[in-house]
Amino acid sequence: MSRRRLSDEERVLWKGVTRSIMPLRQSLAREPDEPAIASSLLKPRAKPAPAVAAPVAPTKRAAPPPLAPLTRRHKKRIARGNHAIDGRLDLHGMTQAEAHDALFRFLRAKQARGAKVVLVITGKGARGNDDGGGRGVLKRMVPMWLGMPDFRGLIIGFESAAIGHGGEGALYVNLRKGRGD
Repeated sequence: MSRRRLSDEERVLWKGVTRSIMPLRQSLAREPDEPAIASSLLKPRAKPAPAVAAPVAPTKRAAPPPLAPLTRRHKKRIARGNHAIDGRLDLHGMTQAEAHDALFRFLRAKQARGAKVVLVITGKGARGNDDGGGRGVLKRMVPMWLGMPDFRGLIIGFESAAIGHGGEGALYVNLRKGRGD
């Protein structure tokens, strides 16, 4: 595809645009001067307005730490009973709002007490009903909640539990060390 040549008016307009912007860094290559016709068409530049101090933007909170799943070895030790589970929360029979609040309060309280691993029981939902309907809502929602920034400050990661602790209907949640609040 061939490019068309700019007319003198377009070249003058483009030159005006390029003069009005500030480059991010100085370019070593300079453009050759435009023809005399172009410079006669350019209007003199107005004096720039005095710089007004921009309002200071509020500092952004640091991004929440990333999640890391439990190591295979750690999960095996928990499943065999070699590593204690520091608390259990059963969310059966709760609405989403109740479960969300209960989970957040539980994790915050356990973290403050120095717990390392807790078990969160969501339930498996209705058997044989994988149509994505209203069954097993907490099983789907709890992992999503744990990935949210509010929870990521409390937990290191999570994994589905071993068969003896509820299997697909429960999660091991690895808690971060509590800050000296």
